[in-house]
Amino acid sequence: MSNVPYQVIAETIDYLVDHYHERPDLDFLSRRAGYEKTYFQKLFKEHVGISPKHLIQYMLMRDAEEMLVYGRSIMEASERSGFSSTSRLHDLCVNFTAMSPGGIKSRGQGITVTYGCYPANIGELFLGYTDHGICWLGFIMDGQTARAEAQMRARWPAADFIADADTQQFLTLGQRVVDIWTGRDDMSAPSAALPIDVFGTNFQVQVWQSLLKIPFGQTRSYKQIAEDIGKPSASRAVGTAIGQNPISVLIPCHRVIQASGIVENYAWGSARKKLLLGMEGYMCSVSKD
Repeated sequence: MSNVPYQVIAETIDYLVDHYHERPDLDFLSRRAGYEKTYFQKLFKEHVGISPKHLIQYMLMRDAEEMLVYGRSIMEASERSGFSSTSRLHDLCVNFTAMSPGGIKSRGQGITVTYGCYPANIGELFLGYTDHGICWLGFIMDGQTARAEAQMRARWPAADFIADADTQQFLTLGQRVVDIWTGRDDMSAPSAALPIDVFGTNFQVQVWQSLLKIPFGQTRSYKQIAEDIGKPSASRAVGTAIGQNPISVLIPCHRVIQASGIVENYAWGSARKKLLLGMEGYMCSVSKD
């Protein structure tokens, strides 16, 4: 796998997360990436599945929906969005482990976590794994790994850490994360399941298991998740548990939004959440055509 186009696409995605409100055009994005415009458009669509223009529009559409919720006019929301007018489940081998808070504090004793950055079509992923599977999956923010790494280390306080993103195992895991999210990965055979090493309190585990049921391209409210786990009055606690999900994308906490339609409360920023939902929405609409 050549790392050059993946790195360029990941950096472009991360740039759009920070600057989509500015509506950067294809000329600017291709010059920024160092490619001829037509070739860059083809490269972007090949790896992301959607053109830069349409991806920006989907993110702005989420902004417009939020503006309507907040009482802004339809005209204003439409102008802001720039618009004129296949469900997939993650068939993952998830090693959920319910632990006491005390057990969680000492988590990592005798365990080695290998970690690094993986350039993907949804941005620069920060991925960590143990002998049991992927234990951390987040995003680089503002071009820095500090936040993601600090959160990972805090979750595994007693572990040993090795920074190594060049091993074949790391590259394979990173690519499989992307393939599973896009539905290109064949997970039909039990041996093909992607192992994930996840631990939490019993309540957190219940919430994360509920997230795995949300189909690709769909969303649920915090209240709906609370009802699904049999605790209809625990919406606030559900939100807290969702925020503590250590495996972004694969355990799709980005698919939980407020009942009003507001897209907020994402560990990696609301813009990243809108981007993921926009890409999923587009891919679902294309699959229906």
